[in-house]
Amino acid sequence: MSVLEQINSPWRMRFFMWWKLPAAAFMGLSIASCSAKQAVVRLPYRWRSQNPFRSTYFAAQCAAAEMSTGLLALVALDGKEPVSMLIVGIEAEFLKKVAGTLLFTCNAGQEIADAVQRAVDSGEPKMLRVLSVGMLPDGTEAARIWVTWSFKKRGNTP
Repeated sequence: MSVLEQINSPWRMRFFMWWKLPAAAFMGLSIASCSAKQAVVRLPYRWRSQNPFRSTYFAAQCAAAEMSTGLLALVALDGKEPVSMLIVGIEAEFLKKVAGTLLFTCNAGQEIADAVQRAVDSGEPKMLRVLSVGMLPDGTEAARIWVTWSFKKRGNTP
């Protein structure tokens, strides 16, 4: 079974999140859709994802954005030589107070796949900054979060 098939299986992903990403599972993150080019992660507005000011906590938004980019990295790594992936930076703009469900979308699947391939081919670490946009159901943009990933072929020493 491919990584993409596993990601798009709701029960497999829920199990994976509770096993490996319990904070994300606790907040209620779920995968709305995922392909090799685009990933969409749903962040519900619940008491587990809100701050004392009755809006969605910034860390929950960052977690959803990270997941939307990380899913594309996992898809890009499927079938490749072992590659480590690590977040080395995160930047965010919060454009609107959010008190509803957010959908974080990352459309950088091809760029991520290219960076992974360059890391495998060169044996050198490759960094890539990708954008995930948080949208309300009515189409209003609420957040823009950039996640910088480092990809490095395993077994190489710096």
